[in-house]
Amino acid sequence: MTVSIVTQTSVRPERSEDFARWQGETSNMVSSFPGFVEQRLMPPNPPLQVDWVILQRFHTMEDAQRWLASSERQTRIEGAAPFLIGRDDVHIVRDDEGGRKPAPVSAVISTQVKPGKEAEYRIWERKIAAAQSKAPGLQGYRFEPPVPGIQDDYVAILRFDTQANLQAWLDSPVRKQLIEEAEPLTEEFHARVGTGFEQWFRDESSGGGTLSVWKMDFIVLLLLYPIVFLWGVWFGTPILQNKLNLPWAVNLFIGNIFSVALTGFGVPWVANRMGWWMFPKGNVLRANLLGAGLICAAYAISIWVFWKFF
Repeated sequence: MTVSIVTQTSVRPERSEDFARWQGETSNMVSSFPGFVEQRLMPPNPPLQVDWVILQRFHTMEDAQRWLASSERQTRIEGAAPFLIGRDDVHIVRDDEGGRKPAPVSAVISTQVKPGKEAEYRIWERKIAAAQSKAPGLQGYRFEPPVPGIQDDYVAILRFDTQANLQAWLDSPVRKQLIEEAEPLTEEFHARVGTGFEQWFRDESSGGGTLSVWKMDFIVLLLLYPIVFLWGVWFGTPILQNKLNLPWAVNLFIGNIFSVALTGFGVPWVANRMGWWMFPKGNVLRANLLGAGLICAAYAISIWVFWKFF
């Protein structure tokens, strides 16, 4: 059973690129640390998620604690101070058996309990756990008490299959009533949610390095252009428009549904085979140029084929 460190960080908007570079360097450092398994990085996805969320997995609790207390990590944190707003939230939790990875949507909820109210809070926690177990789409729930010297808060991590199901639970009357019941027991409570298209680009063989927005855009366009083009040629125009005589707005809407679905299916397949470019190691500049060149060549070939044969 592995252990994960969950770090939530608010970054100054104008320093996002600096933080991304810093995080990439930190990823390379922690990847060689004893006991390290993998790292996952979830960039902001406003308005639902405004923070960066970093999940670092280690083989044992001792390995995780050793990294948290290391001089290497402290030096890296000092270097990131100019990029950040407020304090980092750092939590350490034991993973599910088998090291199950986070679901497509997850929420990290941290709570500071009033002194002397710990026993009452644990009773309340069991009550809300029972209620949310009935929530549609729930894929997992972890609850961790404070760890002396590492985290002062109680931490709960919820995993759902979709953003809609997660948000439905967070906004549900049942949960709101339970949160109100806990107010006399708590001093501080906040939840942060992680989701977004970055889930398409997680290469299971990589160390979970920083995701570059421009690379994600390149791959999405690589898949989206032929999907939209072929849909229009084979289905949109001849069937929906000419045979069924559907209005253009309806035709376009149906096309978008299929385009998004097919893109969501195809992008992870392509991204996993471009892991050497998405998360380059060694000569980063060479990998970036080579990958961008290959994709631009694919763009040109697609345009030429569609221009000449359709």
